[in-house]
Amino acid sequence: MPPVSPDHEREGRSSPLPPEAHILVVEDDGEMRTLIAKLLRQNGFRVTGARNGAEMWDTMALSPVDLILLDVMLPGQSGLDLCRMLRAKSEVPIIMVTARGEETDRVVGLELGADDYLPKPFSRPELLARIRAVLRRAQAGANRTGMVSGDRMVFADWTLDTRRRELAAPDGSAVDLSSGEYDLLLAFCEHPQRVLSRDQLLDLARNRISDSIDRSVDVMVSRLRRKLEPLPDSPAIIKTIRGAGYMFVPSVARR
Repeated sequence: MPPVSPDHEREGRSSPLPPEAHILVVEDDGEMRTLIAKLLRQNGFRVTGARNGAEMWDTMALSPVDLILLDVMLPGQSGLDLCRMLRAKSEVPIIMVTARGEETDRVVGLELGADDYLPKPFSRPELLARIRAVLRRAQAGANRTGMVSGDRMVFADWTLDTRRRELAAPDGSAVDLSSGEYDLLLAFCEHPQRVLSRDQLLDLARNRISDSIDRSVDVMVSRLRRKLEPLPDSPAIIKTIRGAGYMFVPSVARR
């Protein structure tokens, strides 16, 4: 049974949330993960998928995450194990996804520190409403305690501020980026030193580059190269892998 049941209701307006909240969907079923990610992207969220705990930790090491949608039944470490480990080191909001009728999992998940739970199958409006409600509570809590986040991703002396959506050159000067260029660069920074196909880049950049054609990725990469590699002897930042796609060459550190 699919995790998101059909619905015919329109999602109502909700209170403002931080722009492009980053949702990490930890789900081992590829079809379910893709379905959920597509729905969330269509509703203004930035989404990263993970098949297991190892991929979850890798994502969190590279990019700030605003909420984790965590399935209980995962290969290796279960969602409950991961929830326990997350709470030992992080206050990131967690919504546990459980099989309907598994009350024990829901109770244990909440006791371990999960912020909410969602039984399968669930409707699209319910998923969106629960995510927005948890994000609003987290945002309210951060405002009350005066928490300020300024996450930065640093590569080859360049700095990408993911909260301000700003890029700083090695000399400290600001570099203008279009929305599409920012999304593409962020996708590269979150997946450094990995070969990414054009289709993967289109998906990771939230499809802002183009609706369909691969050529648009090539154009956007060329624009980024002119900004990141302005001189003939500039270090290579984005490498073309013939027949496969592109690779972001430098390592990336989160600060």
